[in-house]
Amino acid sequence: MVRRGLRSVLEAHEGWEVCGEASDGREAVELATKLQPDIVILDITMPELNGLDAAKQIKEASPRSEILIMTMHSSERFVREVLAAGARGYLVKSDAGRVLEEAVETLSRHKPFFSAAISEIVLEAYLHPERSVNEVDGVQLTAREREALQLIAEGKSNKEVADVLGISVRTVETHRLHLMRKLKVRSASELTRYAIRNRIIEP
Repeated sequence: MVRRGLRSVLEAHEGWEVCGEASDGREAVELATKLQPDIVILDITMPELNGLDAAKQIKEASPRSEILIMTMHSSERFVREVLAAGARGYLVKSDAGRVLEEAVETLSRHKPFFSAAISEIVLEAYLHPERSVNEVDGVQLTAREREALQLIAEGKSNKEVADVLGISVRTVETHRLHLMRKLKVRSASELTRYAIRNRIIEP
């Protein structure tokens, strides 16, 4: 329903064409790699591969594509993560109806776009860096570990994770073990809580 709404707004704009539409993060990466679009609009919480990790892969596969991240979250940590992922557009969903076209138009000129609430966060962080709070749990995960964590947290079995990532079940088991050691947790439910707390998935 949300995708249909976005498509109708975008297609109503003269000169714009919606060349692809994906139902999850992995499909978004595949389509962006194939179609090389000017603009990619991603929800930060997508199944199988979240928007941040998808953005990183899309920038590698299609460097000229500008990426607009849509999210309900407006924290300084998320702004940093979005920029680090290679996206230059950050739009809070509550603002989408009002400024979506402006965001796409701005990115089409290869200029960054932040909705008003995000601009305030960026300015505040710049003016008062001493107030910045590190909200991350302080554990560095590899890109593949983040992918495995998301799939495990979504309730997929080791075989399902292996099928999605194109690796062996044994490798998935190794990733699971490494994740539990790194994050100092003892069960899949604790891994899920970590993923929710760090907004890799939505509860």
